[in-house]
Amino acid sequence: MGGWVDGCFKGCPLLNTRNSLKEDFLCCENATFSYTHPPIHPVTHPLSPPHSPLPTPYFPMDFLESIKMAVKTLTANKLRSSLTMLGIIIGNASVITMVGVGQGAQRYASEQFESLGPNVLFILPGSDQARNRSLDLPRTLTLEDANAIATQVPTVGAVAPQIVSQRVVTYSNKRIDTSITGTNPEFIEVRDFDLERGRFVTDLDVERRTRVATLGADTANKLFGNSDPVGQEIRIRNISFQVVGVLEAKGAFLGSNQDDAIYIPISTMSSQIVGRTSPYGTSVSFISVTARDERSVSAAQFQMTNLLRLRHKVVNENDFTIRTQKDALEIVGNVTGALTLMLAAIAGISLFVGGIGIMNIMLVSVRERTQEIGLRKAIGASQQDILLQFMIEAIILSAIGGLIGTGIGVAGVTLVGAVTPLKAGVSGIAVVMAVGVSGGIGLFFGVFPARQAAKLDPIVALRTA
Repeated sequence: MGGWVDGCFKGCPLLNTRNSLKEDFLCCENATFSYTHPPIHPVTHPLSPPHSPLPTPYFPMDFLESIKMAVKTLTANKLRSSLTMLGIIIGNASVITMVGVGQGAQRYASEQFESLGPNVLFILPGSDQARNRSLDLPRTLTLEDANAIATQVPTVGAVAPQIVSQRVVTYSNKRIDTSITGTNPEFIEVRDFDLERGRFVTDLDVERRTRVATLGADTANKLFGNSDPVGQEIRIRNISFQVVGVLEAKGAFLGSNQDDAIYIPISTMSSQIVGRTSPYGTSVSFISVTARDERSVSAAQFQMTNLLRLRHKVVNENDFTIRTQKDALEIVGNVTGALTLMLAAIAGISLFVGGIGIMNIMLVSVRERTQEIGLRKAIGASQQDILLQFMIEAIILSAIGGLIGTGIGVAGVTLVGAVTPLKAGVSGIAVVMAVGVSGGIGLFFGVFPARQAAKLDPIVALRTA
């Protein structure tokens, strides 16, 4: 027999620690001994309180250390990290810019309608469906309708029917294409225009169909420059008109320049310029109306609807549409809101594409760092440690990209607000959502690569590296 193996005696704690288990141990070279380990009971102090064993909590590697390692890894490949963040940067900047511009357009349109005053109403020919079915406006409103409204609707303050047409105007050797509007004296009250010099169209002009014209500020400047146009002769459709006044600059209304226009008596317009007539009288493009006060708007709308239905002998669908300032603001808000949402959704696709880019790069990084992962796991790093580091790397990429994109988006919105009439402004909700979504995208698209890295077997990783 050879020498005895050290520790092969009864009660040896090095042989086995399982309770009441019997096993055979090779204690010498040519002999086998049977050994039964006695039950092991925990030793407790007689005065110590009874307690149940608690599970050992898992403490991952130091979080700050994980961040340092992630930053070091990302800065080691600066170009690749920058290109990975590019999708997130473009996505964030696009979302913030598009939302800011959309909301700016909504505010701009709202201010335009609010500048008309809260008690302004517009009567348009044809129903909404009829105008959508045809390019030509229906000729269902007449000058007689406007006169009836002015005399029979007690809640109405002023009525201004309008016939609008685009014509060529000449003066001396100058020739311009501008808007010609035939209207009555109430126009400047309804539309809140002011005279710079001269006068506007009068009731006598309308009655006698005189050939007089009041110019908008831009039209006067184009034709006469710095000279006084009052008393001069201009030609519209080869018909001479005497300039009797110039309006103060009003600015654009929903993209239409109100100062690039010429205003003449509506009777002259209908008989000598356009000749627009209908079986019911002289047709008009639309009618602008002011209620006596803001509280009378609803009553005025109701009374005008009943009067026009009676005059037009309407049985089913109205052949006209009455819009208040509130209606116009609601329509503009719906349109611009839908446009803003669409633009934000299109820009949001960039964020999704940026998230896919992060996932692709992280998968490549896992493959390139197989040896590093295997070595770390071989010396004691757990799956949670590897998972945490790769998740931190993905979140850092998306967070930094989100912050850079936010800065670019804010700068873009500020630039648009400075160089355009749109009241573009930075939306705090858009910024928070863009940054939050970009961080969430990094977390979402970083899970799969991080789990792939955490599941690597250390032996296989070291062997295949």
